[in-house]
Parts: sequence; structure tokens; C-alpha cells
Amino acid sequence: MSISEKTIRAIDKAQMSLRIQNLYQQFETEFVTLNSRAKISKSKTKNIVVTGLGGSAIGGDLMRAYLSEECDVPILVNRNYALPAFVNSSSLVIVSSYSGNTEETISAYQDAMRRKAQIVCITSGGKVEELALTHRHYLVKIPAGAPPRAAIGYLFAPMLETLAKFGFIADKKSDIAETAQYLKEKSRAYADFKRKGNLAVAIAKKCYGKLPIIYASDDVASAVAARWKGQICENAKTLAYANVFPELNHNELVGWNQYPDLLKRTVVIMLHDEGDRPRNAFRMRVTKSIVKKCASSVIDVESEGKSLLARLFSLILLGDWVSYYLAILNGVDPTPVEAIDFLKQALSKFNDQRS
Repeated sequence: MSISEKTIRAIDKAQMSLRIQNLYQQFETEFVTLNSRAKISKSKTKNIVVTGLGGSAIGGDLMRAYLSEECDVPILVNRNYALPAFVNSSSLVIVSSYSGNTEETISAYQDAMRRKAQIVCITSGGKVEELALTHRHYLVKIPAGAPPRAAIGYLFAPMLETLAKFGFIADKKSDIAETAQYLKEKSRAYADFKRKGNLAVAIAKKCYGKLPIIYASDDVASAVAARWKGQICENAKTLAYANVFPELNHNELVGWNQYPDLLKRTVVIMLHDEGDRPRNAFRMRVTKSIVKKCASSVIDVESEGKSLLARLFSLILLGDWVSYYLAILNGVDPTPVEAIDFLKQALSKFNDQRS
């Protein structure tokens, strides 16, 4: 399968390409805030827990990485029906659900209320909005209508704005503005699949028929590696894998040994950022010298931009476009996620049987 205007029109029926190209607009959006008088006390808060799943949770991962050296309150991401035992009235729970109807997130939201935690909700509607309005919790209403994985800006930017409003972090307006401008200009270039030197197309072609393995340092880009994996799985409908340095050097590295025929069907993508610790950057170079003997190829990707926020989203944007072009090469529409829909239907029947 080749990439052409004809194949894109035939495959991308819901125009995922436009959602990726217009990601910058999500950082220019003025969000509607409801129950804005709800009290959130920074001095009272001992921990922050973002609860969500899938595309609604990755914003929490990014926030944790992005603020790791600035926010003096620990940040944890919860991906389950219940919250950790330490959550109490001194916790700030950020309920992140794009649809507002994610069953695990609703359950965790109710758990947060039982524990009398401080609560902020970010959603486009659904049950989460209903609960927030009923219980007068701080609510950021975001635009609806996109797949959650295509709403990363809608889910991430309100977290930053909320934490800044209540004094947890400094204002990020200038970094957000730089990020929006970068995304606008760079996405226009990635969208031109005929452009010579289009990195997104080049990486997608190297990933075609292979198992993509994404490696990054655990300093700032770990959440980005997870984002690449998720986008490739959902958009291109193919398995991908992600891991981080230095942890993978203590176990996974040894696995690059057996089944040479299988290893030759992998492609390793290493995500780099200037914020990587020097020793982790060195680990990546040494690891590359080992795995390049086994994998079909090893691709180095450098972040771009001045601020850390712009650099993180430069890598995210590239990963989104890689997953998109890989979907076109695979001949699959990047928008539908039929396996997830099937699972949700099965879970609905399971609930009916138990009730």
C-alpha cells in the first residue's frame, strides 16, 4: 500500500488527518469553567491524583513528567476503578474523562467523593459532568466530538491552567502559546506527505510490517513513549511497545538475544530530549550499539522547541503523524476502534447479568 491522495480519501473516512493537523487549536481554546467558586486549597493538598483511562489518562502522565521538577506536590496517575488507599481530604483528585462516561473513571470519582477528596473534573459531558454539577465540584467543560486520543490538548491544557489558578505551579501561558505555534507550523509540514524529507512518512515506512519499539528516558519523555505506543495501536491497528531508561537496562536489554528472525522484524525508535540526564543519554547510545545488531533499524528522534512543553509536544505530534501514515500503509481507517467498542458492549452485558 502506498500513500497517495486517493488512498487517503478512501481510507481516512472520518478525516483523522484534520484532527491531528488542528491539534494546535486545542491549545488556543478558552475553556468553560463551571462551579468556579469551588474551593481547592494548595496548602491543604498533600498529593494530586489524576484518574482516567486511555486518551483521557495520558494527559496526566504528561503533566506528571512535565512538572516533575517544578510542582512540590506528588502527582500520580490512577487507571482503575478505585483510588489508592492514601487518598483522603488532603488529596486533589483530577477526574479526566473526555466522554464523561468512562466506567472506571466514574467509579474512581465516586470513590474520591467517599474519601472527601478535593475534586476537579475535566470532561465534555456525560455522567462526570452530571456528578460535578450535582455535587458542585470544580468543572472544566471541554469541546466534544473527537476520539479521546485526538483530544490530548483539550485534556492536558486545562490541567495546567487549573494547577496554575490554584497556585500549584507558575502560569504557563507563554509556553502554551509557543507550543500552539509550533504545532500549527510543523503539522502543516507533516501533513504534506509528498514533501521531501517528511520524517513522519519516513518513520512510518520503516515501521510498516514491523513491531515498533519506542524507547525514551524516564526524565521527561517517558509519557511521550507511552503516547507513541498507544497511538500506533489505536490508529494503525498494530501492536507497539514502549519502555524507559534506565529501567530497561536492568532487564529488557538482555532480551535482545534470542530469536533473531523475530528481532529482525522490530524497529526501535529512540526519543531524545535536551532534558535527558547525561548518564541516561549515554545509556541510550550504548543500548543503540547493542540493539542495532538485532533490530531491522534504530531511529533517533530529537525533540524541537525552546520550552519543555513545546519539546514534549513536538515528539507527540510526530508520533501522531507516524501512527496516521502507518494506518494508511496498513490500509486501515485510523478512527474506528472496533475491538474497544466490542469490549464495552461485552462489559455492558456483564453489568446487566449481575444486576
